Amino acid sequence: MVIGGRTDAGRALLTPRGELVRGCAQVLAAKLAELPAGTARVDVDMSGVYFMDTGGLEFLEVLRDHGRRRSVPVTATRWNGQPRRVLELAGLDTTDPLRPAQEQEERLLLLQEEVEQLRQAIASRPVIDQARGILMATYGCTSDEAWHILREASQLSNTKLRTVAESLTASAAAQATPPPEDVRAALSRALARRSLR
Repeated sequence: MVIGGRTDAGRALLTPRGELVRGCAQVLAAKLAELPAGTARVDVDMSGVYFMDTGGLEFLEVLRDHGRRRSVPVTATRWNGQPRRVLELAGLDTTDPLRPAQEQEERLLLLQEEVEQLRQAIASRPVIDQARGILMATYGCTSDEAWHILREASQLSNTKLRTVAESLTASAAAQATPPPEDVRAALSRALARRSLR
């Protein structure tokens, strides 16, 4: 492997070419040691690397350590072909495997929260549909109007939509349980607003 590069305005751009195998991490360490003292950023363009074995992971670790020790941002981007596949198999981000782990963890947490919200929405759907049906049958409104009434009652009572829907369906059951006072008042206000339109 040969590592070319240039430094411009405190930014070093390194361009490795060839196979990324055992021993290349030492070549990289030597190249990084040659960088000028004022280097504030190191970007590595990996597009010239066409093969990588586990030595590539050592290579990435040398880059990561350099960034930590010098407190400078370091990236390794433009992965192609077989090296990109190795990153995928290793579970690394193929756009930049050096992206801070914290950022990846934050993205994962956001995705997990989104999945949980979708699960709750799917679980809530039947009871919301039942509540809409009750409003449509009782007040002769359309499906969209029933939806708006439920949403408005939720907002007015500062209660989750699912809770408003559950209260409404429970009140329509054979052994009716009236909705809590705040939900009942919010539903009345939402229905009154509908009739004024």
